[in-house]
Amino acid sequence: MFKRTRRNDEIRELIIETGINKYAEGSCLIRLGKSEVVVTASVENKVPTHLKNTNKGWVTAEYSMLPRSTQSRTVRESRRKNLDGRTQEIQRLIGRSLRAVTKLENLGQRTVWIDCDVLQADGGTRVASIIGGFIVFYEAVLFMLSEKQIKENPIIENLGAISLGIVHSNFLLDLEYQEDLIADVDLNLVATKSNKIIEIQGTAEGDPFTKSDLNELIELGLKGVQKVIEVEEEVINNLKQKYNL
Repeated sequence: MFKRTRRNDEIRELIIETGINKYAEGSCLIRLGKSEVVVTASVENKVPTHLKNTNKGWVTAEYSMLPRSTQSRTVRESRRKNLDGRTQEIQRLIGRSLRAVTKLENLGQRTVWIDCDVLQADGGTRVASIIGGFIVFYEAVLFMLSEKQIKENPIIENLGAISLGIVHSNFLLDLEYQEDLIADVDLNLVATKSNKIIEIQGTAEGDPFTKSDLNELIELGLKGVQKVIEVEEEVINNLKQKYNL
């Protein structure tokens, strides 16, 4: 039986290293336990067709897993005719999460692309991508402000994300792969610093779970999100110093 080596309400070590790409307007390597994701933000001076002449910008994401990011080799997305359902779901989740805390009018007619490439997967790669995505988006915003491309920060509020689950009747925060594999309930939570919920993705892998279970998971998840945001804010403060903002 898999045994956890940390407290049930404890997140894994979260390390965010910024400035790893000299070309991107924002970049970081995020490590959540043994999961590692490279994330970049690219600013493009155009918007999707449905936003032309609206004076609104857009934030969108792409996500992929490198072939040996997992225990056995996965086929590169470029070799497939179509993106698989999981990839599309995660991309949309990242984009929705970031747009939820963005005043798109402040971006002008620009698109910010968030590219997430998983180097190593040990559970929680989608929440790591959201965390890393928020950091690189914030850096791209600071870059645009410093270059006078935009006048006002479009980010309304900080956000965080975390995974949760019920494993052998234990409510666990931030699941590793081996925990996720045997979880009776699997849940991902995205929320803001003020505890407003952006998205809940919850599934019973075995027996259905109760409303009381869901409430307990959400409370645990919100505490985890605040721990994530604490780490993010330290990184953001360093970025503000870098751009003198």
